[in-house]
Amino acid sequence: MSAWKKSLPLVGLLSPVTLLLAVCLFVPLAIMVVFSILTPGTYGGVEWSFYPDNYGRILGWADGTREDFDILYLHIIATSFRVALMSVLVSFIICYPIAFWVRKQSPAVRNFLLFLITLPFFASLIVRLYAWVLILRPTGFANSILQAMGLIQQPLDLIYTEQAVLIGMAYIYIPFMFLPVYASVERLDPRLIEASYDLGANRFKTFWRVVFPLTLPGVVSGAIMVFIPSLGNFIVPSLLGGARVVMIGSLIEQQFLAARNWPFGAALAMLLMSMVLLALLLYLYLNSRYSRAHAGEASDRRKHEE
Repeated sequence: MSAWKKSLPLVGLLSPVTLLLAVCLFVPLAIMVVFSILTPGTYGGVEWSFYPDNYGRILGWADGTREDFDILYLHIIATSFRVALMSVLVSFIICYPIAFWVRKQSPAVRNFLLFLITLPFFASLIVRLYAWVLILRPTGFANSILQAMGLIQQPLDLIYTEQAVLIGMAYIYIPFMFLPVYASVERLDPRLIEASYDLGANRFKTFWRVVFPLTLPGVVSGAIMVFIPSLGNFIVPSLLGGARVVMIGSLIEQQFLAARNWPFGAALAMLLMSMVLLALLLYLYLNSRYSRAHAGEASDRRKHEE
């Protein structure tokens, strides 16, 4: 039996799901592409005439001119990138050492800790974010505790700030960073660390030359899984950032629902998808380079042994 005939059952099983996913992805994507180059309607919706200046408005000008140049939307995009990157950094700083600590625990304790990491998935995202609103508001738990301890006299401005949005982002996406990082730490061979010590390397050199490169795929996967949803998130900025912190996801939501400027919202959505695609392509490129480098090292090692 040929390989094609052997794969026919698998193709038959996967074809309906693949077709459904393709339709659900490409049809809305095509609608967004078309809307992004149409004229905004006077009372919402679209007018079926070509209007490419939706993209020019993102860059600061409209109607093909730069007379009224405004970097408002570029500033919002920069803020979105900054918050998303900081969310990745904070999640990594928290999760990386904890992954090594969890790895050292007994199997029973380790399974319990992994359950605790995934426990937030069983609660509503809105409920968890409103809990942070109660914590960070001027009369919330954080200010009440600080005032009771005598550390502050007046309530701190904790909520509706970029820091509050960053706290919410890191809190939500910590499991997305922890799980791939822990998976790479779990696969780490302790004999390689012992060999590094035996060859005279200190702890810093062992970590930088052995441990970190071997756990880097998990770190990169976690960074991608945190960065992409953070970049387009609009719930966290709306609840914890208010009107002071606007990110690109919030801006898209406002254009579709409040301003009813669907073409401009579609242009922003296409820009966001382009940035996500670039992030994924960068991840695939780095992952392929890492795989080729390790495959080459393994091949050289086998030749040397022969």
